[in-house]
Amino acid sequence: MTLVLEPVDGIGEISAGDDIAALIAERATLADGDVVVVTSKIVSKAAGLAVDDKERLLDEQTDRIVATRGETRIVRTHHGLTMVAAGIDGSNVDPGTYLPLPSDPDASARAIRADLRRLTGSRVAVVISDTTGRAWRTGQTDIAIGCAGLLPLDPFAGRQDDYGNPLFVTAPAVADEVAAAAELASGKLGRRPVVIVRGLAAELLTDDDGPGAASLVRPEHEDMFGLGSRDAVIAAVTGDTAVLRGFPASDAGAQDLVALATVPDGLTVTVAGSAVHVTADPQHLVAAGELRQRLLALARAHGLAVTVDVSAEH
Repeated sequence: MTLVLEPVDGIGEISAGDDIAALIAERATLADGDVVVVTSKIVSKAAGLAVDDKERLLDEQTDRIVATRGETRIVRTHHGLTMVAAGIDGSNVDPGTYLPLPSDPDASARAIRADLRRLTGSRVAVVISDTTGRAWRTGQTDIAIGCAGLLPLDPFAGRQDDYGNPLFVTAPAVADEVAAAAELASGKLGRRPVVIVRGLAAELLTDDDGPGAASLVRPEHEDMFGLGSRDAVIAAVTGDTAVLRGFPASDAGAQDLVALATVPDGLTVTVAGSAVHVTADPQHLVAAGELRQRLLALARAHGLAVTVDVSAEH
């Protein structure tokens, strides 16, 4: 497979109300099977989403906070995306204004795709891209936050590699790979917010709009890194007894927590369902209180609702 990446020149500055599909159709010759990659920034500009109050905008875009370090806030957005400052962008916009992500990137991709079909007669796929960082790695890359007409994921489960080994979890994130490749062609400072990707394998394209990029978002209960390391510790030892979002689902029980907490000598622990009772002789009551706090922190980290009470031996 050979891919050709062709930036679309001449689109210029986007203003509220501009017709993105018409601007593309006027400047590009499209063919069936092309993938049109559009930056989220111009989608948000065309939708007139720019505002001048970043803090209010960040609060509105935040579903929950994942981690904070100084003024940096990493959040999970209402789209399910985890990004610094909810993906709000203050570059390449009028000074003092800020752009949020499109409210429904998959819907934007579907609308642009339909309009391009109507205007050009070509059956293309559309990817809405945005720039983000990656956990464990420095730098940024573009990912797909919306797509239509393209399989966002290509699961290899059930196949074998060249050595005959069965594949279980391999699943290339096709839409993300297309978005990243397109960014190489457009360039961050090139003012070319649309790139045509040609040559993608036909089996990765869909006649209908497909499941969209929302299908790439990992379900929250499966996210093993739903909180920053420091934030997870703080969350585990503070707050009310409600289960806090950000901790992954767990199949642990109260007895497992007792094993993790390490019961010191002089204490007796009994477990009945979700109730834990700690009994201590008078000289070990402080240790019993410490154990209770460890158990409650562990319960919170595992998303368990348990009760822990302490009593002195008579």
